[in-house]
Amino acid sequence: MSAALLKTLLPPLARRLAGVIAPPGCPLCGARTAAAHGLCAECWSRMSFIEEPCCPATGRPLAHEGAAADEASLPALLGGAEWDSLRAAVVYDEAARKLVHGLKYHDRHEAARFMAAAMRRAVGQRLVKGVLVAPVPLHRRRLWARRYNQSALLARLMAKGTAACYAPDVLERRRPTVPQTGLSGRERRANVRGAFAAPERARMRLAGRAVVLVDDVFTTGATAGACCAALKKAGAARVDVAVFALAGKTDALHI
Repeated sequence: MSAALLKTLLPPLARRLAGVIAPPGCPLCGARTAAAHGLCAECWSRMSFIEEPCCPATGRPLAHEGAAADEASLPALLGGAEWDSLRAAVVYDEAARKLVHGLKYHDRHEAARFMAAAMRRAVGQRLVKGVLVAPVPLHRRRLWARRYNQSALLARLMAKGTAACYAPDVLERRRPTVPQTGLSGRERRANVRGAFAAPERARMRLAGRAVVLVDDVFTTGATAGACCAALKKAGAARVDVAVFALAGKTDALHI
C-alpha cells in the first residue's frame, strides 16, 4: 500500500475505530445517537426551536405569517438597540440551559457542534462572502481562568463550511466585568458600558462590512448592544446578532 493511500485511509479508519470504542452520545442525556454531536430523539423533542416567521428586532416568533412583511412597526420594538437583526435558534428553557451550561462551565465541547448547526440554520442567508463572524469576547483574565471562550467556539463552527469569515480578533473586551447573572437590565448595561472596543488594527477590516455577532444566550441585550455599538463605531455597516438561546419573553408577537 502506498504512503499516499495509507494517509487517505487512516482518518476514516480512525474515526470508525473511535466510534466503536466510544459510540457517539447525546450531549444532553448521553444516550447513543446515530451520528456524532447530535441529540437523541427524546432530547430533540424537548428543544423549543424558534421557527420563522420571526421578528427581526427581537428574535421572537411572529404570531402569523403576514406579520413578517409588516416591518414598518419594528423600529419601535428595537427600543434603541444597536443591532440590525437578532436571531436565536431555541428558547432558553431547561433543555437549552443544560446544553449551554455544559459547554460554558463543564467543558462539554461536544454540545457546540449541535448548537452551532442550529444557529447557522437560524441566521439563514447571513453567512455569505464578505461577512465577518465575530464572537462576544472574554476579558483575558476570564479567558485564562476558563481556558476557552464558548462564544468563539460557536462562531468558528458557524463560519466553518460557509463563505463567511471567522473573525475572533475584530472585537476585544478592554476591561473585566462582573458576571451578568442576577443583575437587572439597567445594572447589566452599566456593567458593560465601555467594556468593548475594536482594536485599531481591525478598523480597516471592519469598514463597510457586515458582521454576525455570536453569543450563547440573549437575555436583556446589554452585552450584545455594547458589542454592536463598538463594532459600528469602528466602521461596521451592519451587525446581526446570532445566539443559541433566547431568554426572557419568547411568546409570539402580534404585530
